Amino acid sequence: MRQTNTTESIEALAAEIGENIYIDIAKWHLYLRDAHLHTTLAERVYPLLTNNTLEEREVLRILEDISVQLGGGKRQVPLIDLLPTSCQVNLMDLLEEYQRNL
Repeated sequence: MRQTNTTESIEALAAEIGENIYIDIAKWHLYLRDAHLHTTLAERVYPLLTNNTLEEREVLRILEDISVQLGGGKRQVPLIDLLPTSCQVNLMDLLEEYQRNL
């Protein structure tokens, strides 16, 4: 039963991330759901929320660890390099709010 609740929670978090956080490429905003990165990010940050270990430096480390393939895989760029600073701030706000509501 707990697995279902965890899965549902991660899916809900992924939906929030996917609708609100975007990468910026040449002033084009590509939301993480459209880039298929929202679930990966949600799965990586969810343990920080449930363990009450949410810290900005840990979230930034996760963003650095997620590689985004460009040009059909010719190049990989850390997700953090594609997120505008405002989206990083919005992500932290979103995560803090989500954690309060757990």
